[in-house]
Order: sequence, then C-alpha cells, then structure tokens
Amino acid sequence: MFRKIMLASAAVFFAAALYAQTPKDVKYSFTEGCELTMVGKLMSGTPNPYARVDTLKYKGFTKSENYQVRCGSGMAIAFKTNSTVISVKTEYSKQGNDRRDLTTMPLTYRGYDLYIKKDGKWLWAAAGTTWPAKSTDNLVLIKDMDSSEKECLLYIPQYAEVYSVKIGVQSDATMQALENPFRHRVAIWGSSFTQGVSTSRPGMAYPLQFTRHTGVQMLPFGCAGNCKMQTYFADVLVDVDADAFVFDCFSNPDAALIKERLVPFIDRMVAAHPGKPLIFQQTIYRERRNFNQVNNQYEQDKIDMAASIFKEIKSTKEGREKYKDVYLIGTNATSPEHETSVDGTHPGDYGYYLWARSIEKPILKILSKYGLK
Repeated sequence: MFRKIMLASAAVFFAAALYAQTPKDVKYSFTEGCELTMVGKLMSGTPNPYARVDTLKYKGFTKSENYQVRCGSGMAIAFKTNSTVISVKTEYSKQGNDRRDLTTMPLTYRGYDLYIKKDGKWLWAAAGTTWPAKSTDNLVLIKDMDSSEKECLLYIPQYAEVYSVKIGVQSDATMQALENPFRHRVAIWGSSFTQGVSTSRPGMAYPLQFTRHTGVQMLPFGCAGNCKMQTYFADVLVDVDADAFVFDCFSNPDAALIKERLVPFIDRMVAAHPGKPLIFQQTIYRERRNFNQVNNQYEQDKIDMAASIFKEIKSTKEGREKYKDVYLIGTNATSPEHETSVDGTHPGDYGYYLWARSIEKPILKILSKYGLK
C-alpha cells in the first residue's frame, strides 16, 4: 500500500513538474536573433541584418520599394531552447511603426509567428504583436510549456523595418542556434502575392508554407505592386547566391509590359546564373475576374502573353538549347467554390496554401533534375 502511495505521489510530482506554469516573476535572458540562425535571408552582409537588400549598394528603387526591401518579409530565426516561455523585444524603425492595411492583419504587418517542431513537423505555436510598439515592450508569445528542448522557428514582421529582434527565454534555460532546418537556397522574386499580403500572420505567405512542407528553403523577395522585371531589381537578382530561382513576375505588369521586358529579363538571368533552373510562375486566377469583363480580359491577356513568349523562345532548336534551364509552370490559389479571396486580388491563408501545394510537385521535379533533392 505504501509503495502504491509513493508511486502515485511520484507520478503527481512528475506531472506537476512537467506542466508547471511559468512563474509570474520570471527573469528573462535575451539573445539577438541575428546571432542565431537566420532562415530565408536573401543576401548576407546587409548593414541591417534583418533587411533583405543593402539599399546603400543597390539603387533605383522608388521610396516604397526602398522601404519594402529593407523589411524582413519571409525571414525567420531558428533556435532551440528548453524554456517554458518565449518572448520578444523589438526595435522598430519610425517609418514602420504604424503602417496599416485594409486586407492584411496587424500580426502580419508588424508581428511575429512562432512554429515549434513536433513529431518531425512544424506546428504553429503562437503569434503576437503590440500596438503601438515600444522598444521596451517584452511581448510574451507563449508560456506554460514543458521544459523539454524545443526546436523553434520565429518569423519576423512582414512590413515593419526592424533594427533589433531580441528573443527572451528564462534566465536559467538553454538557448542555442538551431542548424538551418531547411535544405538548398531557392530565391523567389515576386509581387504582393509572394510577399504575403492579405495573410493573417507572417508565416503564411506561400513560399513559407512551401518551405515548411517540403523542407526546401525559399528566400522570399516579394515587393508589393512592384514586380515588373525592372532592371534595378534584376541588378539584385544577378548577385543573389542561390541554387535555383523562382519568379512571380507576371502578376503586376500588363501584357504589353510583359512583351517588352520578359525576354531581356530572361536573357540577363540566364547569363548571370548559367546552368541553374529559372522557374517562372503564371499569375493566379484573380476572383475579381468573375463578373467584370474588363478585368477578365486584362488578366487573361497577361497569361496568354507569357505563355506565347515561352512557346516562341523555345520553338527552335537553338532556343531550346539557350533556354534549356528556363521553365514555365502553372499556379492555383482558388478552391472549387471560389471562396479563397480576400479582396478579389489577394488570396487569404487557404488560397496561399493552395498556391503552395499547386507548385510543389512541378518545382520539386525540376529541382531534382539538378540534383537538388
């Protein structure tokens, strides 16, 4: 009887230890995120480690573009800790502290999105932001976890330029950089779609969903409304160190601009990255086409123009050889019920999920031809 009582007491004690709440007076230890492992970072050596592009080096951007490429959209911090609580302190730039959007959640614009690996898969754990922001705010993302070691992936704000991201854990807990959990470097350049406008949180853009599901690391370079195959964006892409490139460059320009710019853009990418796969995506079906005949024709003209140019450049033996590493794939962000759009242009989270899944097989098949498995 005594033995049973002791065993029962031990079980209760173990359960209490396992599920003990995080103390209210917890003392935090903070680590700057860039000192851990940065996932999805397009270019190294930027003056601000949370920026995608060095705007002191690359010129020609409009004011809006200049700001956007300084944001860390699509980037995440990978670490492991046995802390029962995870928090974050942020230093925002003044410009990015109060941005708002009608279709995109504040969580996406200026908040954080935390995933923790469970049973070999990335499982959503927490998301949060503060409003208005202060550099002194210690935002507790999650608490009352067990004290086992956890592999974590923290997505940083999509539309807020940040100068510092300090991750807080209990002062007596472990905190280490996690080896990059994803393989390869696949740069993906595109529109607001690629950036993730109209998502509910920063980890839901389709390149990020693709990365978590396949294990292939995409390096997002979305720039809302501004992906039109401009030469100054090409300047950046020429210098990007990546194993492959994916483009969402038919969403912003009209058919005439696609006709004018596509072949020179492809030629420049082929010259800069010989032997590497260059994968172009057709733009998605936008729900605003459903009844507006002008919009419907405008969107169809873009799709038809891109398809016709690809057919033309590969119509000869010389063209097929020159562009042997250039591909055009389809996309889909629409459910059979057509219920995935937020504003007629941008999909919501589920639409982006469909997009990520629609390109998964064709991209993985292409990458495998180059030994990128």
